[in-house]
Amino acid sequence: MRLKFCLNCVILLSVMQTSFGWRQFWKGRRTGGNVRVATAGNVPRFWFAPITEWFDQLLDHFNTTNTATWKQRFYTNNAYYKPEGPVFLMIGGEGAATSDWMTDGAWVPYAKEHKALCFLLEHRFYGLSQPTEDLSTENLVYLSSEQALADLAYFIIAMKKKFNLNHDTKWIAFGGSYPGSLAAWLRLKYPHLVHGSISSSGPLQAKADFKEYFEVVKDSLGSHSDDCVTAVRKSIQQVEILLKHRIGRTSLNDKFELCDPVENSIENPLDLSTLFESLASNFARVVQYNDDFRHDNAENDPMDIDDVCRIMVNSTIGTPVDRLAEVNRLLLMESGYTCLEYKYDKMLDEMRNTSWEGDAAYLGDRQWTYQTCTEFGFYQTSGDKSLLFGNRFPLEFFIEQCKDIFGKQFDGKFLDKAIFRCNTNYGALDAETTNVIYIHGSIDPWHALGLTKAVNSQMPVIYINGTAHCANMYDPADNDLPQLKAARVEINKFIKNLIQS
Repeated sequence: MRLKFCLNCVILLSVMQTSFGWRQFWKGRRTGGNVRVATAGNVPRFWFAPITEWFDQLLDHFNTTNTATWKQRFYTNNAYYKPEGPVFLMIGGEGAATSDWMTDGAWVPYAKEHKALCFLLEHRFYGLSQPTEDLSTENLVYLSSEQALADLAYFIIAMKKKFNLNHDTKWIAFGGSYPGSLAAWLRLKYPHLVHGSISSSGPLQAKADFKEYFEVVKDSLGSHSDDCVTAVRKSIQQVEILLKHRIGRTSLNDKFELCDPVENSIENPLDLSTLFESLASNFARVVQYNDDFRHDNAENDPMDIDDVCRIMVNSTIGTPVDRLAEVNRLLLMESGYTCLEYKYDKMLDEMRNTSWEGDAAYLGDRQWTYQTCTEFGFYQTSGDKSLLFGNRFPLEFFIEQCKDIFGKQFDGKFLDKAIFRCNTNYGALDAETTNVIYIHGSIDPWHALGLTKAVNSQMPVIYINGTAHCANMYDPADNDLPQLKAARVEINKFIKNLIQS
């Protein structure tokens, strides 16, 4: 039941991630990318790692007068390939690609069975695929899902030639989370190049006010107990009360190990919004990656829903706000951070750094934030006092970030037009694809923007009860839920049918 989506970074990145950066969970994604290494702690199938290769890619696929090119990173695994076999293409996402995916993950047994040639193409502007000299707003104009899809198309054509593949060789795309969306859109936009796609946990509908995200978080916490939800609600309300009093503010500094005294931010609504959004993100992170890479009786497993809910309902720890603080303390420790950062201006300082060596660039946070501001929205909001996490971070809070980081032109009207364009371009939940299977987990909040029910026989759906983000993509384990094991079998059947069709 491993979760955590699509292509993260190399081991060095995961180590550095605990020592710097704004925070580990940012705008619905793990910093560094939503999907990390595929092994889930298992022994890799090979003792070696596939070598890093580079592809000469066009900078701008939609301006024929711009002939500039750049080097795009990719990996190859031909260990299982037999002539006349298919080609599997893993799509890189909003984090650095890692060669681990070439030798591990659920797709590798599929490749072995079907004698497939395997590629992984890193997404432009993430990892070492750096098309421009920096990440200025002017250069980020070349960062979009449309450019990424064209990258994939040009890569496919080049690899066909390089490996002398037959015209009827069947290419099957794989992706999870944002790359899950790309996998579906690749088949939609380039059906002559891609025969089919496996889309895992992919949001298909761009939406600015993604309030449903925390509704799923609430429901997922409720799968443990209603008492857990009640305790979380009360804890947030108690934080609000403590903020109103001088002594209460001082206690919050200690309880939540804040990097800066909150009394200095009491007149700064953006700081307070960031604080509440950070506390809510603690639960979002746990829910989204619930049971990710957990092992039986392992002491260092990441916290899951049961862990945080056991704390939240444990009255011996103290009041609900004390329990909330304990959850925060343990997650800070798990992430390797010494305090909880919430100062809005500090976030801006990181996000405005346009150097490739900057923390936000290195982990992909600036790039992903740009994509949310210019294409998708996807803002996990809470803008009503009746909601589980209150009203401190409504949509306007996130739009303000777009303007402050990238420029005043990236306002609400710009975002509305960008989202309209995205949904018009790809069809949102009304897209009519063929040979694409959509997989989602019931606990994963991102399923709220994806296909969870089949609309026709040409668009099959697997909805896995009790699993979270991209669970089906990781190495099978004996303690996987039966429904997760069954889902992998169904995916393999779908692949077999694609190959034989």
